[in-house]
Amino acid sequence: MNFIKVLLGSCLGTILGIIILFFIGFGIISGIASMAGNKNQDPIDKNSFLEIRADRVYPEKTDNTEADAFSFNNNKILGLHDMVTAIRHAKSDPKIKGISYRSMYSTLSPASASVLHHALIDFRKSGKPVYAFADAFTEGSYYIASAANKIIINPNGSVDMNGFGALIPYFKEVLDKIGVKFNIYYAGQFKSATEPFRLDKMSEQNRAQTREYLNDIYHTHLSDISAARNIPIATLQSIGNDLLIRNAEDAIKYKLADSIGYLDDYYRLISNDLSESLKEKPSMVTINRYFDSPGIKPFVSSANDKLAVVYAEGDIVDGEGQYGQIGSVKYTRILRKIRFDNKVKAVVLRVNSPGGSSLASDNLLHEIELLKKAGKPVVVSMGDYAASGGYYIACSADSIFAQANTLTGSIGVFFMIPNAAEMFDNKIGINFDTVGTGRFSNAFTAVLPWSSEEGLIAQQQTDKIYDQFLGVVSSGRKKSKEQIHEIAQGRVWTGNHAVANGLVDKLGTLDDAIACAVRLGKLDKYKTVEYPTVKEPFQKMLDDILGMEDKSEEMMLKKVFKSWYPAVSTIKNMEASYYKPLMRLPFNITLF
Repeated sequence: MNFIKVLLGSCLGTILGIIILFFIGFGIISGIASMAGNKNQDPIDKNSFLEIRADRVYPEKTDNTEADAFSFNNNKILGLHDMVTAIRHAKSDPKIKGISYRSMYSTLSPASASVLHHALIDFRKSGKPVYAFADAFTEGSYYIASAANKIIINPNGSVDMNGFGALIPYFKEVLDKIGVKFNIYYAGQFKSATEPFRLDKMSEQNRAQTREYLNDIYHTHLSDISAARNIPIATLQSIGNDLLIRNAEDAIKYKLADSIGYLDDYYRLISNDLSESLKEKPSMVTINRYFDSPGIKPFVSSANDKLAVVYAEGDIVDGEGQYGQIGSVKYTRILRKIRFDNKVKAVVLRVNSPGGSSLASDNLLHEIELLKKAGKPVVVSMGDYAASGGYYIACSADSIFAQANTLTGSIGVFFMIPNAAEMFDNKIGINFDTVGTGRFSNAFTAVLPWSSEEGLIAQQQTDKIYDQFLGVVSSGRKKSKEQIHEIAQGRVWTGNHAVANGLVDKLGTLDDAIACAVRLGKLDKYKTVEYPTVKEPFQKMLDDILGMEDKSEEMMLKKVFKSWYPAVSTIKNMEASYYKPLMRLPFNITLF
């Protein structure tokens, strides 16, 4: 048997080695081809249209996401803010005559979608047109497309315009049937992350907060569409409430779209509209190619002083973390490097995180406070989320900016451990016996019933961390713990409400936060340095292949669930954090 194992291991090792050598060889060839292509790359045509295809979730920072080891695609995944940089440059670029926005689907969250929407609105101020096309518009993709001068829709398509809703699964009944219970401890009556495991429907507190933030986000959503399409908000509300858009003709009737046609009709329309002014057919250039062309990327100043922009996006996790996660070890190393760099005079922390590990969050906050003690002002810019642990790492900043539809707050803690004692004993027939050296040697397990003393200890630990959370926010926001407790208790707030209750200083963009940091750091001439550093796509793919055994489950989930992967990942990360107090939102909101 041992011989078979060794032989099998040897064969697998050989096969893996051949695969890796193939990929390395492929990488060298494609790298040479890529370099040759860059060297001889055709310049951007003088009559070009910048094309944006919304076919994926865009990270905050370019390529700050895990590579797909099953794909040979070596293209970078352009980050949201680099997309905006390209759009801004195109605004004054005489070679770019307009923008084409093609929507396959959009899984951007509200604040990210807002960034892209307003970038297109700003582009139109140049007098250049924006066109949009989709076979069918989701609520989120239409929100971005509404910034266009003309919207074209497939004859068999439609526009989802039925409002925002929350659909939350509750597992308590099925868990009771199979004999699995959860030992659940939480601090904050609005901390709803544990509700699906202890209730069979929403609590009144959760229902109230969910209704409030959905209504607020929806109002911002409709206000932007109303301004872009010149349709009264009341009319848009009526369209959603009565489900008046059921086909492409309805979209034209209610002025959500301008014409009906297939993809070839769409390109023909662009060409015909511009034929007189351009005298020739415009060519399409993808935003990725445009961003890589000379002169698009921001000029790197030769100034000595630096402004550090740290993109903290994803779940806050212990350890190194992956791309798209805020790993405690990785990010404390980054913040420490910035602290000891005498040329860095100010820091912008771009937070787009629903939170996660309380221990990791506290380690990051400690480094942020050390940055401030070193005389480096810290300004926070909030993206889609800066909630729970995401707010914890933000709250002590010198100034905090959020977008109107950012979700923040959620100042609370929960502790959740599954217990399958009944399932093993009564359903399966597996019994556990114990030997230990002390009273708690076999305590806090998932296979034995908990004593009241164990439960008391778990709740005390949860309450202790919640009290620490209140203290940290109290100190950072210069308010009493009592004042913070009133707006805490796990309650989720939009950016609008967070400004009103003092959790956030101002509504604003990443640019506004950078301008604030420049002012606080008394910077005149400076260069911007971004963190974390990200490897090239092909190198990440090789890294994934070498560690494929550890990442095979994740890659499979991405392939199976596709656009639903973020929601699946949320549950997976919560499961991996059992036995640890968490500061995390129970959800991710996506505009489908």
